[in-house]
Amino acid sequence: MECLVREDAVDKRIKVDLALVHYPVVNKNSEIIGSAVTNLDVHDLARACRTFGINNLYLVTPFRDQQRMIGEILDHWLTGYGSEYNSNRKDALSIVKICDDLEQLFAEVTEKWHERPIILATSARQCPKTWAYEKVREKIFAGDRFLILFGTAWGLSPVVIESLDGTLPPLSGFSDYNHLAVRSAAAIILDRLLGDWQRKI
Repeated sequence: MECLVREDAVDKRIKVDLALVHYPVVNKNSEIIGSAVTNLDVHDLARACRTFGINNLYLVTPFRDQQRMIGEILDHWLTGYGSEYNSNRKDALSIVKICDDLEQLFAEVTEKWHERPIILATSARQCPKTWAYEKVREKIFAGDRFLILFGTAWGLSPVVIESLDGTLPPLSGFSDYNHLAVRSAAAIILDRLLGDWQRKI
């Protein structure tokens, strides 16, 4: 059975981008490193971003071999056999872009929106300058532009976090374990910020 898409399914007020950062991030010893891109992250984050109306998903890595791998994944699903085999995956991956570093990322997003967005980091730890989810959601639907950064490995470098406009609150459950996959964390955060859970059905 074909799914029906409501005409109001796309909210034109949403001007939000997401970036998955592979450098500079830290390892478990708090050393600054560059992490590897994973195929699963590319696919699952693109699908989550497309579901919640994110404008672009940026993958930030300075490593040419990693960029080539991303390019091969995108080529397969956007122009190769995958584009015919699964049009939904093509749709999701069409929003993915590659950036060498954060400087290029910030410049591209600023040029796209013709102004610098509010840039927020995510972290598993409590950080200064925390923005409540309700406040960010309200500002998003008021038309403000946002760029939300997710770190790989053990998270974004503290130097990066301190340089941004703020952070979102860490996710936590009723246990002492706190090491969500970035794909899981992104999906939860996107639902808190852009989920349609307030609609009366």
